[in-house]
Amino acid sequence: SAQASELQQVIEAFDLEDRMSLALLLLKKELEISKLQQEINRKVEQKVSENHRRFMLQEQLKSIKRELGMEKDDKEALIQKFKNQIEGKDVPPEAEKTIEEEIAKLSTLEQASSEFNVTRNYLDWLTSLPWGIFSKENFDITRAQQVLDRDHYGLEDVKNRILEFIAVGKLLGAVPQGKIVCLVGPPGVGKTSIGKSIADALNREFYRFSVGGLFDVAEIKGHRRTYVGAMPGKLIQCLKKTQTSNPVVMIDEIDKIGQGMRGDPSSALLEVLDPSQNASFVDHYLDIPVDLSRVLFICTANITDTIPGPLADRMEFIRLSGYIMQEKVQIAKSYLAPNALKETGLSEDDIVLEDSSIESLIRWYCREAGVRNLQKHINQIYRKAALNLVRADADADADTDTIIDAAAEKKEGAVDADKKQEEGKENKQKKGL
Repeated sequence: SAQASELQQVIEAFDLEDRMSLALLLLKKELEISKLQQEINRKVEQKVSENHRRFMLQEQLKSIKRELGMEKDDKEALIQKFKNQIEGKDVPPEAEKTIEEEIAKLSTLEQASSEFNVTRNYLDWLTSLPWGIFSKENFDITRAQQVLDRDHYGLEDVKNRILEFIAVGKLLGAVPQGKIVCLVGPPGVGKTSIGKSIADALNREFYRFSVGGLFDVAEIKGHRRTYVGAMPGKLIQCLKKTQTSNPVVMIDEIDKIGQGMRGDPSSALLEVLDPSQNASFVDHYLDIPVDLSRVLFICTANITDTIPGPLADRMEFIRLSGYIMQEKVQIAKSYLAPNALKETGLSEDDIVLEDSSIESLIRWYCREAGVRNLQKHINQIYRKAALNLVRADADADADTDTIIDAAAEKKEGAVDADKKQEEGKENKQKKGL
């Protein structure tokens, strides 16, 4: 491994002693390099043998545990997990047949293959859905009225429609099938927030998703399983998250739904929102019918002009025109002010918002139909009050520190004066002696 120049020096050396010295130096170099290579090879072989030994021991341990029944194979444990997930569920025959076929397929696949991961994810979605699981509904009109009045002031049309829904359900003994409720009104009137109150009144789970600007049909009906990263649509995701087949689903901003190269989402919603069709909704990913007839759909929109005709035909519009002065005052006193009090950390003794102040705020600054701008102004008032309160406390602490410092200086001055007086007496006594 010597360089050509070093070998040339050995050849050019005529003196025998010099030639032997140069040759000995090259041999020493070769010896050190050889030792270093041997050390590296020894460490690599030791590490490889340790890893190989650990791997062999782990495999033997797994084999022993499997023989004793203490542990199952990863594939067997996965299959058992899927079987446990559907145990006790009322799975439809078509879905049950598909699950059995996919489990049989999974047992024949190698874990390293891509098809194994696709099948595993598919089975995970199929077995995680709440087949035949429903929330126990509450048809108590009095409680529903209390819940709706607790969370929202006014909105009598919406409340009456929900109470009618509950009353019909109580008489029928089951959830009534009918048109989809669509709340139409300007921003800030409480369209979105009332959805959670409706779910609470009915004792159902709540799920919300917005379709504003949505242009991909796959968001509604899912992707084909052949695509990389494929997953079901929002409705199947809703069922898996809520783990119930009768949630309250709010489709927000339905008047702003888009349309692009990947299809028309508004047309995909026709099957979802039609009570005669959604009992056998087919998602592209699952590719089996799913019953959405027990789901209560509530849509929100600002205007009805941009909603397609076939979609609007399946809805029952309830218009929320806005709040008058007296309603805004009550909303501010009952909802907005207490929330602002909680968010800012103030107490009721720190700030009092008079009715006249609220009326002036509404009349001169918050004249829109909703209460969103009113909420911003009330939060701003409470933040200002919090800042003034903290500043006042800081000034009070500073004044207290100043008084303490002044008292300490006064005390030190008195001590110094006493010392000087005593020293003067001692000097007089010495002079007298």
